[in-house]
Amino acid sequence: MSIHREGYLPLLITLAIIAVVIFSIHYFWPSAKLAHYITYGVCAIIFLLILQFFRNPVRQTPQGENLVIAPADGKVVVMEKVFEKEYFKDERIQVSIFMSPLNVHVNRNPISGKVDYFKYHPGKYLMAWLPKSSELNEHTSIVVGNEHDSIMVKQIAGAVARRIRWYVKEGDEVKRGKEFGFIKFGSRVDVFLPLDAEINVKLNQEVVGGETILAKFKSD
Repeated sequence: MSIHREGYLPLLITLAIIAVVIFSIHYFWPSAKLAHYITYGVCAIIFLLILQFFRNPVRQTPQGENLVIAPADGKVVVMEKVFEKEYFKDERIQVSIFMSPLNVHVNRNPISGKVDYFKYHPGKYLMAWLPKSSELNEHTSIVVGNEHDSIMVKQIAGAVARRIRWYVKEGDEVKRGKEFGFIKFGSRVDVFLPLDAEINVKLNQEVVGGETILAKFKSD
């Protein structure tokens, strides 16, 4: 288990604030032992919560050329046929994964291939589980294609998550299971699959990014 690089600065800031709080407690209330112990406990809990949020576990990605892997940890909250109007402009199967603050927030490539399209969309910060958040909230749209087919992945900010990070651009070659981004403090990831894809998950199922088989492309 390692700490993701996006967590270095927040953790340093948290430690600095904790140091100031503990120093202040000892300086202004040197004899208030109970207050000291309570402060230590609260500070430790806060630090551990932030530490676990930025954890970056090693994942064992399944092998198979036609596999589509879950891009994020969380719960499947949407699974339906929709009209994707930004890039494909046709009907697709949308599978959405809601990431709570307790989930790992590293985003991983669902398939290997080439980034054919990328766009960042500024927007609102509605609750991430709301259907309209897919279009109205701040988000990125990433299309990756290979010899089997193409998919779109959206990183969507939520009411708390207001920092989307991405590490890819158009023309990049990406590998399934490797990270392509990070979203801080609760969010959602949408995947738009071809209609003939074999869906391998169910609504409300908990999935593991980089490991759970989300779908399979139709075999040639």
